[in-house]
Amino acid sequence: MQEAPPTRNVLSATWAVVTTMLAIIALVVVVVRTAPSSASSGSTPIPVTLSEFKIAPATITVPTGGSVMVTNSGTMVHNFTVSGGPTTGDMAPGATASLDLSSLAEGTYSVTCTIAGHEAAGMKATLVISSSAQNSMTGMPGMSSGSGDQMASAADIANGTAPESAYQAMDDAMAAGMASYVDAFTKYGTGVPTAGRGNQPLTPTLGSDGFKHIELTISVIDWEVTPGHVVKAWAYNDQVPGPAIRVEPGDRLRISLKNDTPMAQDIHWHGVSTPYGQDGVSPLTQPMVQPGETYTYEFTAPDHHEMGMYHPHNGGSISVVNGAYGQFQVGDVPLPNGRTISGERLPDQITVTKALPMVLNDSGNIGLTLNGKGFPATDPIVANVGETLQVTYHNEGLMCHPMHLHHVKQLVIEKDDWALDQPYFVDTLTICPGERYTVLISPTADDVGIWAYHCHILTHAETDKGLAYMVTALVVPPVPPKGTSA
Repeated sequence: MQEAPPTRNVLSATWAVVTTMLAIIALVVVVVRTAPSSASSGSTPIPVTLSEFKIAPATITVPTGGSVMVTNSGTMVHNFTVSGGPTTGDMAPGATASLDLSSLAEGTYSVTCTIAGHEAAGMKATLVISSSAQNSMTGMPGMSSGSGDQMASAADIANGTAPESAYQAMDDAMAAGMASYVDAFTKYGTGVPTAGRGNQPLTPTLGSDGFKHIELTISVIDWEVTPGHVVKAWAYNDQVPGPAIRVEPGDRLRISLKNDTPMAQDIHWHGVSTPYGQDGVSPLTQPMVQPGETYTYEFTAPDHHEMGMYHPHNGGSISVVNGAYGQFQVGDVPLPNGRTISGERLPDQITVTKALPMVLNDSGNIGLTLNGKGFPATDPIVANVGETLQVTYHNEGLMCHPMHLHHVKQLVIEKDDWALDQPYFVDTLTICPGERYTVLISPTADDVGIWAYHCHILTHAETDKGLAYMVTALVVPPVPPKGTSA
């Protein structure tokens, strides 16, 4: 749900505290550089990085008789396996391994991670063995392509024994990325601009038949995840995440699904109470919606609040991880008015000033993202002192993500569809696949600043080039002096 940008005066005032971001948003640096090794030909190994869920680069060109230096920069065990050829074997997170490819003739080979589900999630690449390939490491921070120069290995950097230039390159990359993010926020009230915005509210149309009508089209589109990085996404109504749908308890609903993808579709209303025939699990509860077809769901919304999400069930391991998901909300989230939580008395009447979904993903073409975008394209969230922000996390990925907000506490009030009898405060909340959590964030005068807000699996928030992926910021502007306007 795209919020209106802050006013110019608020942005100007916020600039006064921008410098706090550099200190607040500091994370442990996780380096994904590679170490040198000698293949049988004596050539420099080509660096390859494994992560959730990607092999980079997607096309790996190696000189005949050469080798690769594989680093697992992810948080899970991975391997690098050439189809019909050599393999690194399973590698623990942070491990680096040299793989000799001198046994391979010139040609093109498929490379995958053979751990169950990882190839389908996106861990595949193309290996080209060529006698004309160049052995160059140019362009990698902290690494030299000059004759006779030593490259900075991951181990050297971790041990504090790498050349000073390696650390300086990392510092420079961090500062540059941060500056671009702060500059974009100051100018536009957003992250670094990219095409497309997800979570746009979809207002149902009341028909003469007494039903509220909703139209959804699923298709494969071009989606800009980060500036200049465009991927193929599976999207509802050309958005990632899909439109945020809000209906009221007892609404009679007719929801049409048009399938503009090459694969049969359905929609599962995850966490929403529907009749059996409307649950959206083909071919069990309905026929598959074939390419070019349109199918209509018809049911009455439950008579109470529910917080769900919608996504395909058939082929979900392809379409969902590549963007096909959205929030489906029935009625208002119950608020803990007047409650005392951990000794803190809440207002008798809590007023939510902003409500927004935060959809977490980690797989497919979309990769590690918040609401379909990766840092620095993620939009900062602005909340003024005295306001109450309602954030609902939806995990449509394949991993659990501990979402950490610096300094400003989160009050967890709902898990999936159920209000908690005992709400609780956290600074880090773990959301696993399929789960929804709703939290309230209520900044005070002590919270003015720009606060880092990120997944605390550190390789999901930073690379050797600075902040990346699942990072945003909570901006709490200064309170204007009395007698002035914001």
